[in-house]
Amino acid sequence: MSVRRRNHSPAPPAQLSRRQTETVLNRLRAVLRSGADGEVVEMGCYKGDTSLALQRALAGSGKRLYLYDSFAGLPAKGPADASPAGEQFRAGELAASKAELLVRLKKTGLPMPTVIKGWFEELTPEQLPERICFGLLDGDFYGSIAASLRLVGPRMSSGSSLVIDDYQNEALPGVARAVNRWLTARRAKLSVVQGMAVVEC
Repeated sequence: MSVRRRNHSPAPPAQLSRRQTETVLNRLRAVLRSGADGEVVEMGCYKGDTSLALQRALAGSGKRLYLYDSFAGLPAKGPADASPAGEQFRAGELAASKAELLVRLKKTGLPMPTVIKGWFEELTPEQLPERICFGLLDGDFYGSIAASLRLVGPRMSSGSSLVIDDYQNEALPGVARAVNRWLTARRAKLSVVQGMAVVEC
């Protein structure tokens, strides 16, 4: 596993910064140009700001977008989420409305994504597309990121990419712990851009 790091500015709570969003979209565009097989997933869509950007970027590509969120806020933290940097986010925070998200998505006039409600640890492989070319994971805590990786990992196609938010967030150390543990058994290229992990599968 090779690692490249680039400097980043702190992101606003619960959302990607403009530069982070552009990093995500640039990686998605590169995957689309490569012709990698599969669909696009976002694990942790919240109110849909990034979902809308992904939806627009996929226009005319023939790729489908799948969105996943509990819509009930964050789950409880586990031991792997303990941080000397202090507390960031608690169980129940960042709740969003699925109905409001659907309204936002419909207003674009673009093909509607598949939106699935559920805790990541309770989702089944059958609820994901068979093949995935790009994934954005934003689960904040170890359990959510580990569950997301267990679900999407086996379905990532050759030439696909994953972007995982909060990889360098010291207040959310469970993210990096889950990603690093997942990568130990895989040959993949890891870059750190704008504080996010970018994994080329």
